[in-house]
Amino acid sequence: MKTVAVLYGGKSGEHEVSLISAGSIIAHLDKTKYSIVPIGITKEGEWYLQTLPQWAYTPPEQGLMRALPEIEKTSRVIAVPGRGLWLETEKRLQNLEIDIVFPVLHGTFGEDGTVQGLLETVDLPYVGADVLGSAVGMDKEISKRLWLSAGLPIVDYISVRREDLSDKNYQTLVRKVETRFGWPCFVKPTCSGSSVGTSKVNHPEALKAALLSALRWSERALVEAFIEAREIECAVLGNESPIAFPPGEIIPSHEFYDYEAKYKDPHGASLLIPAPLSEETKNRIMSIAISAYKYASIKGMARVDFFIEKMTGAVFLNEINTIPGFTAISMYPRMCIHAGLAYIDLLDRLIELGIEEYGAKRALEYDFSTT
Repeated sequence: MKTVAVLYGGKSGEHEVSLISAGSIIAHLDKTKYSIVPIGITKEGEWYLQTLPQWAYTPPEQGLMRALPEIEKTSRVIAVPGRGLWLETEKRLQNLEIDIVFPVLHGTFGEDGTVQGLLETVDLPYVGADVLGSAVGMDKEISKRLWLSAGLPIVDYISVRREDLSDKNYQTLVRKVETRFGWPCFVKPTCSGSSVGTSKVNHPEALKAALLSALRWSERALVEAFIEAREIECAVLGNESPIAFPPGEIIPSHEFYDYEAKYKDPHGASLLIPAPLSEETKNRIMSIAISAYKYASIKGMARVDFFIEKMTGAVFLNEINTIPGFTAISMYPRMCIHAGLAYIDLLDRLIELGIEEYGAKRALEYDFSTT
């Protein structure tokens, strides 16, 4: 039996979403194969061993979402470089003897490579993208640059820093946006998830407020062209030879697929799996999704998001998410399930991939004195 540490909560604006995703993952992990060590991270970034509610040991009814309780600050967990994770007690440190860590940390300080770097330092296998893939996937501007250099179709954008909002520079920025995109356009943080800080800007007077909102969450913001489009998502799974699953479609009831629609409003969107697409378009999206995954150096899993322009049928890459939502209504597990990969088997496969990647890295040479 393997011991799986499920790491959840965190300092990001998606802390509450993580409690729901982690609850779903823990409830679906096969208890005959895995012993679960729940580790909650507070909004201040402190790690504590948690006690799970009884319902977390039973898979929920279809569509039912339950959030794990807020983090209890009782037994502190310590990361020791080269020696794993340890429980701090009154008298001594106790090794938690973890076989693999399953990070369920959406957004900043979890999906951006920071936790992955820590887990590399303590020498533990973990599920999902490594440091590089996580950082690239989190940074929407960097991922767009890589995809553009690879000839993949992206939504046009302008990168904005706080100094661009000064009296000296702002009017130049407004003219640039008007010339390049016109109105409406979208503004979003470069490094954030779940549409946190994202705004649809319908007129120039609203641009600065939208940018200031986005810059609360990231040091850079993106202004993107508005596309009257269908929103398509594609699940990708694997390490060196990833596979893509038939895509699904999001039909928001809100003005766009924002945080409220994703996680708070049960009627915030209709989810169509599979998406009603021609065979040619479906295959094109799956092919681009795999290419985007590889160029961003992703391992383990990712959800790749697309737009299909309604007028022309043109396909555009939007972004990639290396720790997608795993709630009962989340698209990533639902797309896998529809393709025949059950939730419990998906979790098994992700753990296998994490151990496989750890083994591949351990096989590399690091000590020059032995060569």
